[in-house]
Amino acid sequence: MFNHTFEELISMNNLLDAWGEFVVGKRGKTDVQEFELHLMDYLLDLHKELSDKTYRHSKYESFVIVDPKRRLIHKASVRDRVLHHALYRMLYPYFDRSFASDSFSCRDGKGMHKAIDRFHVFAGKASQNHTRTCWVMKCDIRQFFGSIDHRILMRILKQHISDSDIIWLLEKIIESFETENRPHIGLPLGNLTSQLFSNVYMNRFDQFVKHKLKIKYYIRYADDFVFLSEDKSFLESLIPSIRSFLLFDLHLTLHPTKISLGKVGSGIDFLGWVHFMDHRVLRTVTKRRMFKRIEFHPTKPTIQSYLGLLSHGNTRTLQDDLMLSINKPNSPL
Repeated sequence: MFNHTFEELISMNNLLDAWGEFVVGKRGKTDVQEFELHLMDYLLDLHKELSDKTYRHSKYESFVIVDPKRRLIHKASVRDRVLHHALYRMLYPYFDRSFASDSFSCRDGKGMHKAIDRFHVFAGKASQNHTRTCWVMKCDIRQFFGSIDHRILMRILKQHISDSDIIWLLEKIIESFETENRPHIGLPLGNLTSQLFSNVYMNRFDQFVKHKLKIKYYIRYADDFVFLSEDKSFLESLIPSIRSFLLFDLHLTLHPTKISLGKVGSGIDFLGWVHFMDHRVLRTVTKRRMFKRIEFHPTKPTIQSYLGLLSHGNTRTLQDDLMLSINKPNSPL
C-alpha cells in the first residue's frame, strides 16, 4: 500500500519542491510570473485550504493544438498545476514499480525511443532472428483520455491508497473535469496527473495481456499498442478477448478502424517510424511536418531537436538534406 500520509503530501516542503519542479522552463509565462510574485502567500493559502478540506479545483482554460492530430488541451491554473506536481512526485514512484516493463509512455527511463528500440528487439525474437515471418497487430483505443471512467479509476486507486484524506483530494482532482455530456468520464489532456492516472488505469490491461493472455511480445505507448508473433492466426484470435476486457473492465472501446495486421518485412508504421527487420525510416507525414516546422521556426534548438530525433533511425540522407536546408545563403541560421 501507498505509505505516505496526507500531511506529508500537502506539507509546505512538498508544495515548495513541487513548485521548483513545475516552474522549470515556465518563468517566461505571465501567469507563472504573477504567481511567483506572491509565491509564499499563495502556497500558504493552498496548504490551509487542503488542511481544512475547503480546496476546490479551478476551471480549465481550453485551446486546440494540432500535433499532428487535432487535440483539445485543458490547462489548469498555476495553483492547481503546482498541486498536481505535489501529488505526482509522491504517487508516481509508488505506482511506477507496479507498471509492466513494456509500458513506455510518460515514465522515467522509458519514452518513445525506448519503445521503438524494444519493438526491434521483439521483432528479432518473434521472427527467431529474422528466419521466420514476424506479424504485428496494431491497435488503439477510441478517444482514450476522454473515455476514462472516474469511478473505475477511483476503485483502482483505493486498492492502493487507504488514507481517506488522500482519496478525498484525488477525487477533487479527477472530478474537476469531465468529457462534454458524459458525467464522471474523461481526463484532461494537459494535467500532469492525467499522465499518471492513465497509466494506472491501463496497467490493468497490461497485466491482463501479460498474465492472462500470456503475450510475450507486447508494447504499449499511451493508447497505442502492438502484439508481435510469427503466428498470424494467433494474433487475430486475440481481438475478441482484448475488446471484451477493455469494454467490460475499463469501459473503453477498441478503435474498430485502427486494428491492423501486417508483416515487419513489409514495413510497420508505429510511433512515427516505419519499421523493417533491419532498419527504420521516418514516416513521410512526419518528415513533411518536420520541414514545415523548421521553415516557420528555424532556430538552433528546433534544428537540434530534430537532429536528435533523426539519430534514432536510418536517416543519413534526411539529416544531410536538413543540414543543407539550414546552410543555404538565405537561411537565418
